[in-house]
Order: sequence, then structure tokens, then C-alpha cells
Amino acid sequence: MSDAAIIAPAMAAPRRRLRLPWPLLVGGAIVLALLITAALAQVIAPYPFDEMHIRDRLTGPSLRFLAGTDEYGRDVFSRLLIGSQLSLVLGVSATLVSLGIGVPLGLLAGYRRGVTDELIMRVLDVLLAFPPIMLVLLILAITPPSLMKTAIAIGVLSAPPIARVTRSVALDLMSQEFVEAARARGERLLYMLGRELLPNVWPVLIVEASLRVVFAILLGAVLSFLGFGVQPPEADWGLMISNGRAFVDEAPWISLAPGVAMALTVIGISLLGDGLRDLLDPKLRGRR
Repeated sequence: MSDAAIIAPAMAAPRRRLRLPWPLLVGGAIVLALLITAALAQVIAPYPFDEMHIRDRLTGPSLRFLAGTDEYGRDVFSRLLIGSQLSLVLGVSATLVSLGIGVPLGLLAGYRRGVTDELIMRVLDVLLAFPPIMLVLLILAITPPSLMKTAIAIGVLSAPPIARVTRSVALDLMSQEFVEAARARGERLLYMLGRELLPNVWPVLIVEASLRVVFAILLGAVLSFLGFGVQPPEADWGLMISNGRAFVDEAPWISLAPGVAMALTVIGISLLGDGLRDLLDPKLRGRR
């Protein structure tokens, strides 16, 4: 056999290992563009998000107003850019709250099992029994609405699904040899949860976290649409869609622009989560 025949497979193998799943590439590109846009929103925006141009109210898209103007003559494109910051902050903050609550509870329930498992799961089942929008409205009705209160309310609502997913994976891991070996060594509870179980739960949690970000952004938009989320004159996407309802016939761009931006954000984050799962999960990685 020639040297070229021996070298060719050896050079081809690394290329196969480095091949990235297409959802990761497409979703990563969308999310990266969104992050850059949100970070530079104040620089990119041609006008302040609350600046009014009364003579140009309900003007269609043009070189001066790229996405048109709303009923107050505010530039829709500028408000769209600023709104991306609010949506990302809401989605990420709510997801961090849900992970901070759900992951420890799920790991503890899966590890301890027995009475501890039953107690934690029954409490979470009670929370899951409430309709999501009603539970969040109940939490927000106690105090005046704000962005961070909305994020906390949505995060608490998203904690039970995170906990159930974490518990399910933890239960599967309990029969693995490395977990049994650590228990035989007499490792403490925090070590078992943080060093043995948590690293093996992350591939599944990444996908679930991406879904929670999407859920938080959509639910936050719904709350703003209903008037319980971000309050005027902030440039929230849900609030922009709500304000554009009365002018959907003569100025559809008011609602269409934030709707398209929200759809792209949801698609990008979902694809990114699926791509990361394919990349990090050893079982899925072996199938490619």
C-alpha cells in the first residue's frame, strides 16, 4: 500500500470530527447577528427610540425611515433595535432564574429519590397545574409590572419543566458505574450533584434552556401585548405589536416589523439549541 493511501484516511478523519451540524451554524449566525445588533442598538439606531416626528406619522418604509413610523411618528426601525435588547434581557434573565431553581431541585430529586423525590415533584406538579399565563398574571398583579419582575415571574413558571427534565436524566445516571463508584467512595451530597451528575446533564439542559429562552421571549411579548409586561413608552416588541393593531390596515409595518424580528429570534435560538445538543451529546455525535 502506498504512503498516499495511508495518509489520506488519516487526514480525512479530523475533518469528519470537526464537521458542525447545520442547525448550529444557521442558528449561531442568527443569534450572533441578534447579539451584535442588540449590543450596538444605540449606535445603529438612526433616531432615539422615543423621538416623535409628528408630520411623518404613519409613514411607510423609506430611506429616511427604514421600517416606517408609528402613530406618533416614532421610527419603527430604531424602536425595533432597542426592543431587541429588552427581549434578550428578558429571555436570558428568566432562563437563568428557571435554571437556578429547577436544576438543583431536579438533581436532588433524582439523587435522593424516595420521600424527597415525591415531595419535590408534587410541589412542582401543583405549579404545572396552573395555566402559564394565569400564573404569571397572578404574580405580576401583586406589584406594579416591570422588566425584571416579569423575568422572575416567567423564570419561576419555567422552573418545573427544567426540574422534571433534570430529574429524568439524573435517574438514568444513577445506574451508571461512575456514579456507583463515587457513592462507594462515600462522596458528599454536593460533590455528587455538582461533580458527578451536573456535567452529564448539561447536553440536555442546553436544549431545554434554549426552549425556555424562546418561551420567555414569547410570553413576555404576550404580557406586554396585554399591558402587564414592559410599559410605554419602552420599545418592547410585544408592545409594538399591540400598538399597531389599530393601524393594521393603513400601517401594517408597525406590527409586522417586530413580528418578523420575533420570529427570526425564536427560529435562531431554537436551531442553536438543537445544534448544540447534536454537538455535545455523545450518542447523537456517534450517529453522524
